[in-house]
Amino acid sequence: MMPLPALMVAPNGARLGKADHPAIPLTLDEIVATARDCHVVGADGLHLHLRDEGGAHILDSGRYREAVQELSRAVPGMAVQITTEAVGKYTSAQQRAVALTSGASLVSTSIREIMADTDEETARQFFEEARGASISLQVILYDLADLELLRTVLSQQMFFDPGFQVLFVLGRYSAGQESHPDDLHPFTAWMDTNGWRPDWAVCAFGRGETACLDHAHRLGGKLRVGFENSLWGRDGRLARDNAQRVREIAECRVGDSAA
Repeated sequence: MMPLPALMVAPNGARLGKADHPAIPLTLDEIVATARDCHVVGADGLHLHLRDEGGAHILDSGRYREAVQELSRAVPGMAVQITTEAVGKYTSAQQRAVALTSGASLVSTSIREIMADTDEETARQFFEEARGASISLQVILYDLADLELLRTVLSQQMFFDPGFQVLFVLGRYSAGQESHPDDLHPFTAWMDTNGWRPDWAVCAFGRGETACLDHAHRLGGKLRVGFENSLWGRDGRLARDNAQRVREIAECRVGDSAA
């Protein structure tokens, strides 16, 4: 199974467009150029969303396969993780199919979306089938209710596998979608109490992104940064592009390691 990258860039997401920031990459050519720039300054992974001709979020196995192949050719040292985000338009069956048939080794999926119209046994089989195909599923967790839901779905062996990948999302459903480092505490406390040591990462919404990622790194977590979650730098000003955000977080990591 491919391990989770240490510093992943999420450059576009499913909803934002050029009106939100002109440097948000929408076409595959723009995504490839962003991947190159971000890899140079420290990102070893890319969280991939694709858009259709009108700029809308799309889940399509064929398009994903072509995009992953192109990114692997253009930026060979960068891992590529695809998303199965529903955005209110895809069923869990469609999400599962895309995860299993796109040819990607890294896939991000939300447990609450997968379980929205799926029974526990079907969801459990999905996770087992992905593992059998050497697909690393990173499960998105917004709160402890999501974590407990995940625990009911997975076998004990899979749940407590140290290679199992999760993403703690901070600030997504808070007022104004603003995160704070303290938002991570419920997750880390749960891990400590239950002896749970997955391969975990954090992403954070809003102007608190840098502080949250810096805090997560100090606690041993991996990081996801980029315009999907925040357009703002540590100084509170609008960032120029995704590469600027990656560089700032990469420098935080280097500074923490040196200290």
